[in-house]
Amino acid sequence: MDEYIITTDNNSDLPESFFQEHQIGCTYLSYSIDGRTYSRDNFLPTDEFYAKMRSGALPTTAQVNPESVKEMMEPYLAAGKDILHIAFSSGLSGSYDSSRMAAEELSEQYPQRKIMVLDSLCASLGQGLLVYYAMELKESGKSIEETAEWVENHKKNLVHLFTVDDLNHLHRGGRVSKATAVVGGMLNIKPVLHVDNEGKLVAIGKVRGRKKSLQALVDGMQERIGSYKATCDTIFISHGDCEDDARYVAEKIKELYPIETVIINYVGATIGAHSGPGTTALFFLGDCR
Repeated sequence: MDEYIITTDNNSDLPESFFQEHQIGCTYLSYSIDGRTYSRDNFLPTDEFYAKMRSGALPTTAQVNPESVKEMMEPYLAAGKDILHIAFSSGLSGSYDSSRMAAEELSEQYPQRKIMVLDSLCASLGQGLLVYYAMELKESGKSIEETAEWVENHKKNLVHLFTVDDLNHLHRGGRVSKATAVVGGMLNIKPVLHVDNEGKLVAIGKVRGRKKSLQALVDGMQERIGSYKATCDTIFISHGDCEDDARYVAEKIKELYPIETVIINYVGATIGAHSGPGTTALFFLGDCR
């Protein structure tokens, strides 16, 4: 069995130490804020990025391009390794298409190598959790084909539940109307959202007040976990510079399920630019999204 590498992009929101520990390749989407563009080599500290948003800065983002994907992948191919790439949802970005184009070009240069590009239909640590499970399969000795098959068969079991603190950021991204954002802000309305089977972010409910919105994530897990309840030992939670809220959700879930592994990390700038400070997102395996 040929050796292979799992690769992804930074929308997976995994800690950088995780990439290094498990030798996972990563390509990086850039963003611009206050008239300056930031890429992998000069990203702002994430808390500083959110501080700028809180002060009124309006960031913009750019999808990964085929050249940067090729630059990330080619050293592995040149070293004789195959690649399984798990890309950011095609329902939210063109990065999957860029990755697929890069793979097609590299396949012509390295016809003896396998390059498999999968559309995760996931975002943030939902994508990260899919990468985590793929990594576990690889490290247990599964082939690239076996790991890819598991990802394809289970990616729609990767449940994403989000809430945001400020509807105006969703309005900027076209997710809610201006009237909804204004009225919601006045009434302290907090939306609950998820990523659907097409990999798109959609609203599924709303509650009044921050604590109720966090509890709604826990309630949503109870509704969706289904047959995975007995085996659920891993959850990932990402946050828009509100770690205490993420830990509150984690503790509530630990009261319900035998959780052994929890990864809590920032919502990165690419997604955070559209969801804003105060975003809290929960990810786990369930019967349906």
